[in-house]
Amino acid sequence: MPRKTESYENIMEKLESIVNSMDNGELSLQDSMKSYEEGVKLCNKLYKILNDAEGKIKILTEEGEEDFNIKSRE
Repeated sequence: MPRKTESYENIMEKLESIVNSMDNGELSLQDSMKSYEEGVKLCNKLYKILNDAEGKIKILTEEGEEDFNIKSRE
């Protein structure tokens, strides 16, 4: 069964939860390291989502500018 893609908001909530658990100072060093590693993985997922969105926006913006320029020349 294919894995469901997580939303930006869900990933951000998980990351915030990790940060909060690390901030309270109650985790052992080993648990802190595991949480840190998971946080880095989540940050990488968020970065990829944002990069993909930025690429789509650039494509849409370039196409929109192109259409606008063609119409204004007529």
